[in-house]
Order: sequence, then structure tokens, then C-alpha cells
Amino acid sequence: MQLVAERISHGFGELPVLQDVSLEVREGEILVLIGPSGCGKSTLLNILGGLLQPRSGEVLVDGKPPAGCLNPYTYIFQDFALLPWRTVRGNVALALEHHALSPPEREARIDSVLRTTELSDFAEAFPRQLSGGMRQRVGIARALAVRPAILFLDEPLSALDAQTREILLEDFLQIWRERRTTAVYVTHNLEEAIRVADRVAVFSRRPGRIREIVDVPMPRVDRSAIRDELANVQRRLWELIREEAETAEREISHG
Repeated sequence: MQLVAERISHGFGELPVLQDVSLEVREGEILVLIGPSGCGKSTLLNILGGLLQPRSGEVLVDGKPPAGCLNPYTYIFQDFALLPWRTVRGNVALALEHHALSPPEREARIDSVLRTTELSDFAEAFPRQLSGGMRQRVGIARALAVRPAILFLDEPLSALDAQTREILLEDFLQIWRERRTTAVYVTHNLEEAIRVADRVAVFSRRPGRIREIVDVPMPRVDRSAIRDELANVQRRLWELIREEAETAEREISHG
């Protein structure tokens, strides 16, 4: 499946957040959204995923969900959103409870995603017994259990320390290589953006507009041969957002 956003505008009360945003999310790609704080990245993510209705514009869907898909759209958030009274297995099972699966089918899906996210040995642990990185693995496993057509990730690694973020980033890319799930990924971290992205959509400060969509060189697996190209892309992204990011930060700090 792919999504096409056409001339999306939105706001909250008198505050304009997005203005005339058009972009395409291509099937099988990771599209990263970056920009100054408050520019509407998360708002656009919610509009693309159907959680918000835009004031104007529309989101068009092209294609069909993959075989076995239970939820076409699935979110992964930065705060893990786990139920503390449920085990790892129970938290993953939550995503499947309202779907018409037989008990063996449900257990097979749970076991599969626990293996994929390296959580099989922690299936009976509770969230309080896990590190932040392991809790986010549970969030990823829960999202994958429904075999989504499109993943929406809103700053999924920002609550983690640098070392854990690096480990989980590599794990996420390995999972993506196996499944090739279309994804829209919001981050403030430029290095993270170029690590995961096929393309990066750079937003202006509020009200958010797309300044530029930047292609990221491939491949993801061994990037040593294109290190200079990636460094140039990162410099370009910083050039695009630096001045507006500084202005946005001063506005937030003073009001």
C-alpha cells in the first residue's frame, strides 16, 4: 500500500499547524519526517494514519493490505504504551484480541513476533522488569503482530539512551529488511533520519510546509562505501532546518 497526501492543512483553534502539505508515501519505503519543534510532523502522522481529520485536503490510499494484515495502519510511540499488569506476551496479545483468530493462530503470531524481536526468553516478564529498550521491543512486537500495511513511528527511540538507541535502531532496520513494511518515521535526530530513510521530508517551522524532500543513498546494510555521500546529505538536512529550528526553539522557550 501507498499513501498520497494532497494539500493537507490543519490547525488547533486559532493556531495553524500545517499548510498545504502534499507528499507520497511509496510502498516498501521508509519516509522520514524532520523539522523544527512544533512544525506539525506528529500532526501529519496522525492525519496520514486516520487519527485526525484535516481541515482541508485529503489522504488517498493506493493498493491493498498484505496477506494476513489485521490492521492496515499501526503506530509505535516513544512512551511504549504498555499495560504494566500484563506480561510481554499479554501486551503483544492485546493487539490481537478483537480479531477473529483461533487460539492456535493467535499464539503462532505472538510466538513469531517475539522471535523476530528477540523477546522469546522474556515472554512472561512484566514491563517493570525490562529496560527501556526491551519495553520498546515489546511495542514493536505488538505492532508487527497485526502485520500492518503501514507503520507510523513517532519518535520511537527518543526516550532511550544513546547506546540503547543504537542497538534498537539496528534491530529495527533488520526487521524492516525482512518484512519491507512501508513506514513513516518522525524524528528530530538527523543521524537517525539518514540511517533509516529512503527519503527525508524536511518541514518548515509552523505552520509546517514541506521545504524539500531529500533522497538518501543506498544501501542501508554496508554504508562505508557511501560515507561521504551520507555526510553531505546530513549537512544538507541541517542547512535546511538550522535557522528555523533555532527560531522555533526561542519561541517555545519564551512562550
